[in-house]
Amino acid sequence: MPDHAATRVHLVDDNDGFRESTAWLLETAGFEVESYPSAGAFLESRGERPPPGTVECLVSDIRMPQMSGVQLQEELRRRGDAIPLVFVTAHGDVPLAVEAMRKGAANFLEKPFGDEVLVDAINAALARVRGASEALARLSPRERQVLDLVVASKPNKIIADILGISIKTVELHRANMMNKLGVRSLPDLMKVALGHG
Repeated sequence: MPDHAATRVHLVDDNDGFRESTAWLLETAGFEVESYPSAGAFLESRGERPPPGTVECLVSDIRMPQMSGVQLQEELRRRGDAIPLVFVTAHGDVPLAVEAMRKGAANFLEKPFGDEVLVDAINAALARVRGASEALARLSPRERQVLDLVVASKPNKIIADILGISIKTVELHRANMMNKLGVRSLPDLMKVALGHG
């Protein structure tokens, strides 16, 4: 089992009993857990970023009043918050699961599920985040600047102007960066940059 040091799981579910028992399970498994009765309560808490070195995962019910899990996922995406997301639901819904996964969810579990199934899903999501962080750490400071501007949807010419370098140099940094990150396409690059790689 991976080291859970500096690992925080945010649990969002409107079912008090499920939320309490799942929080206990995750704490027993070694995670730091913060739980919320609604997507809105979780979003209110997202003003403060975790301390450096903290790795996070969000476990959320997909069907909740006021704001659904999919709406929460869309709002996080709109804010540029790349926290990995594991959905849980008591209502197996294949089209909903496909939509959630297409939008970047790490996993989709149908209740009831075994304790180890949830712990394994969280560990897999966290391993991807850690892997992406390690890959990003291999970039040079200039490659990281280029990556940040690529993620911000800036074209090469604008990146060159902002950084005061030639377009050819931007292209070289992009090629080196993609090689170091082991990606071949812009969508794959975005996934790694946003922690879904």
